[in-house]
Parts: sequence; structure tokens; C-alpha cells
Amino acid sequence: TFNNNSLTFKCNQDNYSSDHWAFQPIVRPALPDVKNSVWSRNSMDRFILARIEKKGLTTSPIADDVTLLRRLALDLTGLPPSLSETERFLADHSPNAYERAVDRMLASPHFGERWGRHWLDGARYADSDGYEGDGQRSLWTYRDWVIDALNHDLPFDQFVVQQLAGDLIEGVSVASRIATGFLRANKGSSQPGNRDMQGLIDRTNTVGSVFMGLTVGCAQCHDHKIDPISQREYYQLFAFFNNSNDPFLELATSEEVAERDAHRERQKTLDSELEHYEKELAKRVVQSVKELDRLRQMKQGSEVEKLISKPWDQLDASQRKLIRDGLSQLDEEFKQRIQAVANFQDEEPQLVSTLVVDELPQPRTTQIFVRGVFLELGEVVQPNVPRTLPEMAVSESFNRLDLARWLTASNHPLTRRVAVNRIWQQYFGIGIVETDENFGLGGATPSHPNLLNYLADRMEGLGWSLKNLHRLIVVSATYRQSSHIRQELAERDPRNRLLARQSRLRLEAEIVRDVALASSGLLNDEIGGPSVYPYQDDSVMKGRADRGKWEMSSGSACFRRGMYTHFWRLTPHPFLRAFDIPDANESCTRRQRSNTPLQALTLLNDPWYTEFAIALADRVLRVASTSDKDRIGHVFRFCLSRAPEVEESAILSQLLVKQRESLSSEPERAVRLIESVSVPTTGDPHELAVWTAIARVVLNMDEYITRE
Repeated sequence: TFNNNSLTFKCNQDNYSSDHWAFQPIVRPALPDVKNSVWSRNSMDRFILARIEKKGLTTSPIADDVTLLRRLALDLTGLPPSLSETERFLADHSPNAYERAVDRMLASPHFGERWGRHWLDGARYADSDGYEGDGQRSLWTYRDWVIDALNHDLPFDQFVVQQLAGDLIEGVSVASRIATGFLRANKGSSQPGNRDMQGLIDRTNTVGSVFMGLTVGCAQCHDHKIDPISQREYYQLFAFFNNSNDPFLELATSEEVAERDAHRERQKTLDSELEHYEKELAKRVVQSVKELDRLRQMKQGSEVEKLISKPWDQLDASQRKLIRDGLSQLDEEFKQRIQAVANFQDEEPQLVSTLVVDELPQPRTTQIFVRGVFLELGEVVQPNVPRTLPEMAVSESFNRLDLARWLTASNHPLTRRVAVNRIWQQYFGIGIVETDENFGLGGATPSHPNLLNYLADRMEGLGWSLKNLHRLIVVSATYRQSSHIRQELAERDPRNRLLARQSRLRLEAEIVRDVALASSGLLNDEIGGPSVYPYQDDSVMKGRADRGKWEMSSGSACFRRGMYTHFWRLTPHPFLRAFDIPDANESCTRRQRSNTPLQALTLLNDPWYTEFAIALADRVLRVASTSDKDRIGHVFRFCLSRAPEVEESAILSQLLVKQRESLSSEPERAVRLIESVSVPTTGDPHELAVWTAIARVVLNMDEYITRE
């Protein structure tokens, strides 16, 4: 019998049993009694209110309409509400105006982008392999599958099954195979046939963390020191993923494939013709004293001379390259032919492909890695699950589809608890279980255990619909509260675990940029497609071991949402790193939120923000009247969805005067500023530069990068 934090689990040869809360069945709790019953807008609120009342505290008032709408838009779409959406909401005085706004945003295609980005953190999505080589990979169709699945409200149980076993389900489709990219997103080589043990270990650990909230990786080298997971059970879980093949899936029409294949046939012909010319040239060189003399004067010429006399089929690739390099210096036509063949090869049509998983027809033998060393093999094990959790359905042998169905079974105590906790975490800053990645004995206990069980039960009752679960949370009185910090709450509940108010949350890295794109009018809101390359300083890619490039995208592609920015694991975009984007080297289910001087300097000086400020100023000058007051009002409405306070307007009016005076004495400064960016502008450069200063002030307000 093992003890931890007053919890126990017993083990014997056949079974573990544990009284740890997370391993207990999900049972829907009774609704608690509350005094202020009129405050609750749904049953969920009563669990929150009961604890608040028990502590002798009171809830916060509802946030004002503008704050509420902006909060809702940022949480559900990751974008600020448009002027028309704000005006529509404020003009709707019906009792269910807020609920209608919720439904509009849940129906937005940007919902899938917003919540897909959260999921991709856990899936460790990136556009490169990682490690020193950090080779390019194509996995963006999996990213798009996630967005589409969330937009269409694919039930969460199917969402899980398709990502773990989309190649094994009945009625397998291209889409369900693309979904298995979840397993292929691990760091390491993405080339087919490369059986990467560390990658398989990562898949095992990721499934444990993302779906069960367990640190199963701690059992890789020995029995888990805290949780009831043995090393044997770890490798039984590992065995599910050891039975797969890792191919590319080509996503192209038959016409595109035919065009590519025809190009390759022509390539073979050109290669054959080039080799024939090369052999004939080698014969001429051997028979010519003059050519041999020229050859001997070259670097490595004597070695080339020895090689060209040998039978061609006895030469390896490096020797053939040495001959080709030498002969090309003797014969200009041969040199041109080499270049022409290389150019033709570069013109091969590039078909869209993605990384997927296929099950092997014959399972591999899986053995325990003694002390976690894959070269030191121990006992043979079969695919199975930890004994402390419910058993799998009876079967002669288990595969990934069995595992996926087990995770989404009604009696599984973890999957739904973990999923609803992660959603809650995004809305309130901290999960009901703060250690969202660790529901084990070493993790935190729930702040509201009955609420967690209620939401987990409701998830299944709602048909595993994520959109319905989101709606349940955002229409609640708990969610709608003001985030204003009251003195009594600061003293008695400084971390807001009771939720007697809403939380203020700094926006995530991608959303910080997205809201600026939206406010400035530059946002290209196209959904999906290959990753893009917005501006990045040239120095970022220097020093890489590979030949990775950052060729800046053209036109509006530079202004797509941050989740579409190409992500090199080795060299992520510096702007995103400054605002705490995960490195994608391993699963991340909870981002950190730092507050650093570098972030303030980035918003002030990054070339992106110079562009955004100029574009915002240009937008204001185009749509507002010539009144300074009206223009200041438009800056605030574009950025913060509200009118400026009297004091704010006065401060900016004073800045306007100073800027006009300063730039009037140095008009060339205004011209240099406007010409420093590529965004098209209209109007007088002097006035545009003046309003650019105003735009930069508002874009740098704390409120602007904060979800209130």
C-alpha cells in the first residue's frame, strides 16, 4: 500500500484500486442550495455562488455591455467585435440580446481558429521537425482539419477517436486520415519509414497528458513514484503506437498526380541523357593528353583521373559527384546541361501532402525498455491500459481504435473532466484543477469538485457538443461578472479561485497581433491554407544548421492571423516568443503569461506595429470627419469598442498639438515615416504621421492587449 497526501492506492498482481478523486466515476452532483437564487442564470452558477456565500462574500455586478461584448468576441473568435457588431448589440434591447450575440460568435468561422489554436498547443503543432536539422514539414492540412472540426461542432468523442485512430474507423475518409496528424506532430524526422523511438515515446506521453491529464512519462524508466502507473503499464500504452507506419498522404487530384508523374518521367530521360553525355566526355578526356593535363591542374584532378577509368557501376555517389564536378570544369556544354537538368528538377509540381498514421498489418513486438534505454530490451508486453482505470472491452488484441473508444467511454473518469477543465481554464485564467496537465496524486485538487463533475456529466448529456458547452459557460452569471478588483476580494481571494469576479487576462501571442490587424483594417481573414511568412528580421535565420529560409510572403498574405505564421521549432518568430508562445517541442496544455519590458518595447518598436499604427491612422482619416474629437473617438472604437473618457480625449488632444508643432518644423520626418512601410495610404503625409502617433498610443494601452 502506497500513501500520498492522505490518499492511498493498493496494488496486487491483478488490480490497482485508488480513492483518488480523479479516478472515481463521474457522477452528476445535486445542485447546492444558495441564498441569492435569482443571481444564477443556469445551474452551473449555483456551484460558484454556494462557495462565495459560504465564505461570506458577494458576487460582482455584471460587466457593462461594451466590455461584455469585447470579452465575448475575444474569447470565442480571438478578434475584437467589429463596429457593426458593436452597434448591433448596443441597439438590441431585447431580453436575449446577449444570447443572440453568443450564437452569432459561435457560428463564426473564426471560432474554430480561436479554439483550434488552443488544441494545437497540446498537439505540439509546428511547421518543422525540430532538433538541429529542423527540416520543413507539411502538416497544415491537419491544422485546418482541427479548425473545420471545431467550426462544425464535431462531437468531442469523435474528435478524439479520429485523431487517435482515424485510419481505423469504419468508413475511413481522407479527412479522418488527416486527423491522425495529431500523432505525427511530434518533434523528430517526418520522413516515411523512420521509426523514431523518441517520437513514439512522445506520442505516448502526449496522449497521457492531453486526454487523461496524467504524467505517464514518469513511468518510462521505472514505476511512477506518485501515481498508480507501473513501468510495465507504460509500455503497454506505448505498444498502441508502436504498431503504426508513418507515411505521407498525398492530397491531389488525378490530373495533378498525372502532371507530376509525367514530369518525373521526363526527368528520368534527362538524367539518362546527361549520364550518357558524361560517360562519352570521360572517354574523350582519357584519350586526350591535353584534356588530361588540364584535369591534373585542377584541385582533386588526379583523383578524378583515377576514377574515370573505373567501370561506372563500381562508383559510389560521392565518387560520381567528384567526377561530375571535375568534368564540368573542362566542358562548358556539360556544365550547361547539368544546370538545365537541375532547373527542370526544381520545376517539378509540388503536390500537397500531409503526415498521417497507418496501422501495420502485423503488430510489432513491444518490449519494456530496461531503465528507459531502448537498446536494453526486457519483457514482451501487449497493448493495454493502466489497471487503476476501467478495463477495456474484451478483445483478443487491442489497437489504437480500441484505445480511443476506451478514452471516450461513459465510464472513463478522466477524459471529460480534463476536457472541460481546459475549456474553463481559457475563460477564467485558471482551471478548476489548476494543474490541468496533472490530475494525478501529485496534482492540485479541484477548487469546485462538484462543478467539475457537473460539467463533465453535462458534456456527455449535451452529446459531447463543445459549442453547447461553451454556450453554457459564457451565458452564465459567473462569466458575465465585472473583472474589477474589489478590496475584500484582493485580501481574501487574491488569485480569484472563488470567482466572485471575472479575471483580466493578457491576450495570447497570436491574438495580440490579430487584434492590431483587425483594428488597423489590414486583417486578411481567410481561413486555412499553407502557412505564411510575414515580415521577420533577416538575422533570425542566421546560424541555423539547415538551409531553412524565410522568404517573406507578398500582398495580403502578410496580414493573415498569427496561427498561420510559419512556425520553425528552432527559430520561432521573435514577436510570438516575446509573448510566450510554446516552442512545440512537447505538448503544452497551459500557456504561461509573463509581463516583461521586452513586450512593451516590442509593441512600441516592432516594424509590424509601425505598419499597424500607420494603417489605423489612415483608416481613421478616411472614415471619420475632420473633427479631432470625432477622429479620436474612431481610434477608440476601432481598438477598444468604446468611446474615450474625457481625460483620455484631453491627453490625446494635447499630444495632437505637440505632434503637429514638431512635424511642421521637420516635414521630412513625416514623409520618411510613411515611406518606411509597404501599406498603401492616402492623404497628407504630415497629418497621417500626426495621427499615427495617436494610433500608437492606443495600440500600446494595457487595456488593448487585455481581455477584461
